[in-house]
Amino acid sequence: MNIGKISLIGVPMDLGQTRRGVDMGPSAIRYAGIVERFKNLQLEVEDLGDIIISRTANRAPSHSKLKNLPVVAEVNRLLADKVDEIMKNHSFPLVLGGDHSIGIGTLAGVAKHYRNLGVIWFDAHGDLNTEETSPSGNIHGMPLAVSMGLGHPDLVNIQGYAPKVKPEHIVIIGARSLDEGEKKLIKEKGIKVYTMHEIDRLGMAMVMEQCITYLRERVDGVHLSLDLDALDPADAPGVGTPVNGGVSYRESHLAMEMLAESQLVMSAELVEVNPILDERNKTAVLAVALMGSLLGEKLL
Repeated sequence: MNIGKISLIGVPMDLGQTRRGVDMGPSAIRYAGIVERFKNLQLEVEDLGDIIISRTANRAPSHSKLKNLPVVAEVNRLLADKVDEIMKNHSFPLVLGGDHSIGIGTLAGVAKHYRNLGVIWFDAHGDLNTEETSPSGNIHGMPLAVSMGLGHPDLVNIQGYAPKVKPEHIVIIGARSLDEGEKKLIKEKGIKVYTMHEIDRLGMAMVMEQCITYLRERVDGVHLSLDLDALDPADAPGVGTPVNGGVSYRESHLAMEMLAESQLVMSAELVEVNPILDERNKTAVLAVALMGSLLGEKLL
């Protein structure tokens, strides 16, 4: 991964779920000094600002139980176009969320530039629900399923192609809260998942070694989707759906450092930072530090 230029795009959307506040995530991450951090790494940084989110479009009628489907679909279409443009300019797209429904648009923009895109989904949840299996109808629990071609056509067909990623090219890390439909899909599709059980048992170093080896043999580029709720709430309290017993601060940095060494990651997103629920912007500061490690920052 020889990254010279980073392009930031914010997506201040909280309509993929029901807890307010995550729309302020991009501002919190910028306030935590992400641009300055990257410049200190001698990287060229361009901040493309935020995608404008309509606060009234979500009242548009929908014949789906998916909450706010019209506006979530529209925002992801706009995001996919932006990410596609960034990729065409040979820059590293870093998307700042916003809830995890924005993963739909990010992957739609990235995947068309690879024959076999790999995805690392660093998350407490699987995000593999569909309209039929979702207990809530919240689209932030569906982006990985959508990207595999499963879900509402307004989401699945963004950028005019599907699927964006094959199940055998996905690795989920940090899972500890999976719905029954997601468990079934994981088994049916053979998706590689490292739950907290595997992380505890093997250690993060072994998990990442296996993940990197697995993807290197199968893909021509990797997208990292980093949901801050993958981390333990003690380290990352400012998330909408915290789950106890998560990945530690140091385990997360080690994972990012090993990905930096692998030179596999070509795009990334940070999602579910909710400053309303945070403690003095602790979670956004951590998110910025993790991106520093991903992009090559070292102690010595």
